[in-house]
Amino acid sequence: MAVNADKTNIWKADIAQSVDMYNDWFVNFAPKVYRETRRRTTEDVENALKWTTNLTNIEPMLLRQFPEILPMLRMTTAPPIARDRLVGLARVSKNLVENMEIDKRLPPKMSSVLIEAELKKIGQIIVRLADRDLFPWLEDNHLPSEKELYRAATIVADRLCGAATDPIIRNAQEQRQLKAISGWLNQRGYKQVSGGNDSSVSDMQLGTYSFRRNVPVTMENERIVKIPIDTVIMPLSAYPSEFPLLIEAKSAGDFTNTNKRRKEEAAKYFQLKRTYGERIRFVLFLCGYFDAGYLGYEASEGIDWVWEHRIDDLTKFGV
Repeated sequence: MAVNADKTNIWKADIAQSVDMYNDWFVNFAPKVYRETRRRTTEDVENALKWTTNLTNIEPMLLRQFPEILPMLRMTTAPPIARDRLVGLARVSKNLVENMEIDKRLPPKMSSVLIEAELKKIGQIIVRLADRDLFPWLEDNHLPSEKELYRAATIVADRLCGAATDPIIRNAQEQRQLKAISGWLNQRGYKQVSGGNDSSVSDMQLGTYSFRRNVPVTMENERIVKIPIDTVIMPLSAYPSEFPLLIEAKSAGDFTNTNKRRKEEAAKYFQLKRTYGERIRFVLFLCGYFDAGYLGYEASEGIDWVWEHRIDDLTKFGV
């Protein structure tokens, strides 16, 4: 029996309350989160400037040692360049760039000779496009002052944070949502356990929960893959062989993005149900801009939800 998916008469009121809750959090906490991220990013940029000898050394050896500085280097150019744009301009492997930026490493299967050649091309493009107004010492070869270095670091940090504003806010909101779930469960006698991948979620003890748990599913080609679940809860009153409750924490700062992403949850639920059958229990934990179009789509796919402003609805799912 549905908890919220079939209560269309209260959707409008819940949407309004959810939007108000998200806006209140954003106004009171998002600026602080952004400022703290910018402060840490400025420190990271200052370190990267030291490693590159104030942007005068972008040789392959340096990039081998510190592959994680590539996003920063892209923000030192005029204009700043996107990841794919760097791939095109330098004519290098997209795999190399993605490994450096996402995994903070060099591709393990790429030959050392090819890596050397491609890192050299990346360095040449960065040097050629470096913003001389931002790094004036590159123009006349003078020793930069502390003020010049700090100014450059803060501007590059602003560029980095500006390009990642949505993920920064989304990650902070997700952490807040998981903290809310944890607090609610702890008050009711639940115990958090490791989200390790070595044990099955079906083996969880009664009254336990974990975050960031990988659950194996079988794809159409019979290949088994692990999909991440934000929260997995084994109810205190679960009967033998009962499957735990799986929760996806979702937040959004506008209605447009939620409707673009609404198929993601449906696809994940389909994979879970195909693997575990009708005993699977998968719900959403919502805060923010989720309109009737989004809710209707999820309901039609058989997915129910709990609003964060009514977190006690978790009890209706047996928790």
